[in-house]
Amino acid sequence: MRKIKGIILAGGLGSRLYPLTYAVTKHLLPVYDKPMIYYPLSTLINAGIRDILIITTKEDKPQFFRLLENGKKFGINISYEIQSKPNGIAESMLIGADFIGNSNIVLILGDNIFYGSGLDNSINEAKKNLSDGYSTIFGVDVDNPSDFGVIDFDKSLRVKNIEEKPIKAKSKTIVSGIYFYTNDALRIATNLKPSKRGELEITDLNNMFLKQEKLKLIRLDPSISWIDTGTYSSLVKASAFFQNLEKKTKVKFACVEEISFKKGYIDKKGLLNISKSMKGSDYGKYLNKVLQQ
Repeated sequence: MRKIKGIILAGGLGSRLYPLTYAVTKHLLPVYDKPMIYYPLSTLINAGIRDILIITTKEDKPQFFRLLENGKKFGINISYEIQSKPNGIAESMLIGADFIGNSNIVLILGDNIFYGSGLDNSINEAKKNLSDGYSTIFGVDVDNPSDFGVIDFDKSLRVKNIEEKPIKAKSKTIVSGIYFYTNDALRIATNLKPSKRGELEITDLNNMFLKQEKLKLIRLDPSISWIDTGTYSSLVKASAFFQNLEKKTKVKFACVEEISFKKGYIDKKGLLNISKSMKGSDYGKYLNKVLQQ
């Protein structure tokens, strides 16, 4: 089976969050007690992916590097590439071509959060699809489907087509912001034409896989929460959700350091060094508790 590498797309202007994002990229805004980027990063690490590319803007790259560096402290490899303009999600395939090489790819949007006990099963199913030569998208039912890529089903409830931000949605099922792609995504992306919006659309890439009968849909179980944190209200709701969850369970979600430690990517010394660097915060104290367990 081909190696799987991860890409986090964390570019764009974050215009829906102005004026917050005039000075700070939305992907570094706090979702409760950690930067937003920790959430997609933890999803990839939980999936066993250790080679990760962050695509961001020239202006924001230094801030990401200050936070994450090259990933060594987490026992992973993080590299960076620049998206000069928001030319579409599918452009990430072209920007990351050298990084991807001959590998399969998991692309996740930097403002998308996935949470739920059944998520691991869905991810493992998508990984199996990759080993069988199929790409995978994850479907979620929402009340505002026209804001996303909408899935059109035939009478047998098989995926017939995906339509980007339609005026009239043909279903309530949309494509969420995580995609498991075979290496063929590189070739397909190279042949994509810009849409009327002037972007290389991820929906066009998905439809190409669909035409080749190489795309599978996994419907996320209703128990799995999917949060697009691109608006004020969703950002606040996400923070409140994880604050309540962590107070109730006494366990941190998307704690990259703890996940890496439990997976054996870093040892006790590595986690101790990180906890010491944050010893004045509750987050650092939590890491110290993990060490004592």
